[in-house]
Amino acid sequence: MPLGKQDIYRLLDAQGIAYEAVEHPAVYTVDEADALRLPHPEAGTKNLFLRDDKHRAYYLLTCREDVRVDLKTLQHQIGSRRLSFASADDLRDMLGLIPGSVTPLGLLNDEARRVRFLLDEAFAGRLISAHPNENTATIFLQTDDLLALLAEHGTPVTIVHLD
Repeated sequence: MPLGKQDIYRLLDAQGIAYEAVEHPAVYTVDEADALRLPHPEAGTKNLFLRDDKHRAYYLLTCREDVRVDLKTLQHQIGSRRLSFASADDLRDMLGLIPGSVTPLGLLNDEARRVRFLLDEAFAGRLISAHPNENTATIFLQTDDLLALLAEHGTPVTIVHLD
């Protein structure tokens, strides 16, 4: 069974990872999240669940919410085949998430470690936001703590440069 919101809170507490959680109504888009006027706007993210054209490689990209992502440029940067958005079924099957709840913490549900995490270098050494696997809350934590948690899980991570 995939990790839910309370499971994520317990895991972060057990790991001694400092975080701030803000409960809110369900949000499905960056614009809806921005309308909530959450603290730490500089930590705002958008998350894209991607796959290559052969459905062999899957990626979760977390980037600044205001950046325009050029999939062709990203594909060349990471050495991938042509990229496109993965399906809601793939999202559910691989990460146990639904559209609107996409978050790097969902990678903890990827027992097969099939999804590679791509992180915008703009978050290096900074605060980052993420849903705790449900879009009814947002947590804020240090990027280094998130990366350590994913490394402990065995999730492959690549830092990317996005203009």
